Amino acid sequence: MTTTFTTIASLRDTLKPLRNDKSIALVPTMGNLHAGHIELVKRAKANADIVVVSIFVNPTQFGVGEDLDSYPRTLEADTAKLSDAGVDYVFAPSVSEMYPVMPPPTQVLTGTISQQLCGKSRPIHFDGVGLVVSKLFNIVQPNMAIFGKKDYQQLTIIRQMVRDLSYDIEIIGAPIVRADDGLALSSRNQYLTESERQIAPTLHQEVVRLADKLAQGAHLHSDQFASSSLDTIDNKTALCNLQSLINETIHRINASGFNVDYLEVKTQDLSDITDAYQDKNLVILTAAWLGKARLLDNQEVQVNTP
Repeated sequence: MTTTFTTIASLRDTLKPLRNDKSIALVPTMGNLHAGHIELVKRAKANADIVVVSIFVNPTQFGVGEDLDSYPRTLEADTAKLSDAGVDYVFAPSVSEMYPVMPPPTQVLTGTISQQLCGKSRPIHFDGVGLVVSKLFNIVQPNMAIFGKKDYQQLTIIRQMVRDLSYDIEIIGAPIVRADDGLALSSRNQYLTESERQIAPTLHQEVVRLADKLAQGAHLHSDQFASSSLDTIDNKTALCNLQSLINETIHRINASGFNVDYLEVKTQDLSDITDAYQDKNLVILTAAWLGKARLLDNQEVQVNTP
């Protein structure tokens, strides 16, 4: 049976005696749950004795003009799904319970890693994420926490925060859950119109297309679309080839009806690529608008060409 708590004190009182001989997993969410969230729950249940799912639409991670007020809140349906999934405890606090003073005077600053990619268009977002996740970690004190890889930058920032603030918490990144046509599941997918939903899988298709080229080392050839053996070109040319592939992909995505916010290729710790020959563990990251929906996607890439 799933129990729902709305206060910090009641959840703490329940969890405190269990920590002696039980492992606890936390799955932080903003609610409006879909199959992707349930996969996070399944992973948590496979790794821990007790699963806590938080449902909290966090105001500190929304900027002016973003969808805080319209973000879907479906607590009753969410708790029913979590009960069916075997979750032990749901934590669904109010804003005043989480933030006695608004805006909160204490901040958790996530540093330069948060100022790129999504952080360029959402400058306060990741500091807000850092604050709420830090609070949830302190409230629940889990042994592990599960985050989806769809929000790749967020996952990387959480790992950095755990390291830098010395949290004794294992962070588990769960693979992206997709619809049959490849679209990454997201609560914001419901903003798509019927016609936009038909276009939406193009984003993933183009990311995969680019990933296949990078895996084959296309950026390391003098002819970037060649499939022949590796040519001898300098690093500057290789990086230019990479940017050409990125630009082509952005053009193709925009031509399908999207408005690309960004599409970048980074090393998997989100550092910039400095040596196209040595940096072989890459990740493609993108965010793009389709109507009212801002969709995220990413793909890790292992460059196979020596």
